[in-house]
Amino acid sequence: MLLAFGDTSRLSGGDVFAALRQAYPLAAIVGCSGAGEIHGSSVSDHSLVVTALHFEHTAVRLATATVGEMAESFSAGQAMAEALLGDELSHVLVFSDGLCVNGSELVRGFRSQLPPGVELTGGLAGDGERFQRTLVFADAPASEKTLVAVGFYGSRLAVGYGSVGGWDTFGPERLITRSVGNVLFDLDGKPALELYKRYLGEHAAGLPATGLLFPLLLRSEDDGVVRTILGVNEAEQSMTFAGDMPEGRHARLMKANFDRLVDGAVAAAEVSLQGQGGRAAQFALLISCVGRKLVLKQRIDEEVLGIRQILGNQLPFAGFYSYGEISPHHSGTPCQLHNQTMSITTLGEY
Repeated sequence: MLLAFGDTSRLSGGDVFAALRQAYPLAAIVGCSGAGEIHGSSVSDHSLVVTALHFEHTAVRLATATVGEMAESFSAGQAMAEALLGDELSHVLVFSDGLCVNGSELVRGFRSQLPPGVELTGGLAGDGERFQRTLVFADAPASEKTLVAVGFYGSRLAVGYGSVGGWDTFGPERLITRSVGNVLFDLDGKPALELYKRYLGEHAAGLPATGLLFPLLLRSEDDGVVRTILGVNEAEQSMTFAGDMPEGRHARLMKANFDRLVDGAVAAAEVSLQGQGGRAAQFALLISCVGRKLVLKQRIDEEVLGIRQILGNQLPFAGFYSYGEISPHHSGTPCQLHNQTMSITTLGEY
């Protein structure tokens, strides 16, 4: 299997796919565009990162889908999960369009069909700070509104995963009083966009990109998830998020804490090792949020170096900066769509 991640400009057209297919005529080719690429211990922009994975004891199978609108997200996840069901299915890895998919509904669709013990990880494609188009490789030239899921089959594959953030909350907690799916209209009965702009101040002019610096924490009784903006509608005074914004949930603004962001990446690496059963991982897929990259700026390599200290200097790393991360927080918790986290999937065959 080939994993390919790159800037939207690099992946446009069929040249990249044609070159990869010529080099690896029998490999399954998957991946997506992002807002930065991770390779080894460094982060680069406007590049292309390709990783070849060879499995000795594990079979790989693909399922693909296309979506026309966000309302199709659940059915897309459901259909891909159904297509992958089979003996010894052990894990599913998904890469999805980042602008036309409700990530929460996509995850629910997968979870409705995947059997107990089979987990889902992956992420939503990115487009830098542009939010214009995202591309996905599904064993074909990279295209928009595309999703691909990889099923791994066999009992000798160990998979670890972990997803941790590291942001601080501030300001009052507010109630979501009107929303439809992942579109937020009102907080505490007032237009959400107007309220959000008031907090952002001078940053409001750069929406939706500057919204990545100030995500929202959705609180629940036993947990919380972070959501970031994909787009704004001035006429409706609404905001579209990567995942659901359910009415009745409480939301609170968050801001960056540099040290805690790096500590969160380290914690995700520590959690991911639990799935390896005490054995060394052989590959690590790193999917981090574009918002973390915008905050850390020149310090962005620090989160990758922090992970390196936990997983080891020799382990191959690859990944990208996304519009949403798909993973359980840790083993034993349900898979969810996250924003503003570092999410790690480790693989090893034994």
